[in-house]
Amino acid sequence: MAGRTGADRTPAGAFAAVGDRWCFRGDLNFDDAMPVLAAAADLPLPASGVVDLAGLARGDSSALAVLFALRRRAEAEGHRALSFPGIPPALLALARAYGVDGVLAG
Repeated sequence: MAGRTGADRTPAGAFAAVGDRWCFRGDLNFDDAMPVLAAAADLPLPASGVVDLAGLARGDSSALAVLFALRRRAEAEGHRALSFPGIPPALLALARAYGVDGVLAG
């Protein structure tokens, strides 16, 4: 929505609970990170610990920050470690460039 920023704007992507996992569809970049994270806070963490990213169309370093925030949330809630299958190659390359790809492998 034009004129809205931060957690108040409608993101171009979102997590959705699908069975015992979450699936992400859409974009996750700087503009979308806060609203996506805010919406995810309303979902119970996936029982399986799986957060499927195969539907992530585009992501930047903010997408990595969201994934790390989800992992910290899981740890804080005493939940099983999250795994992130389906990470798009470009985002995985970015994680490698930052030296954090091992953290995502879980």
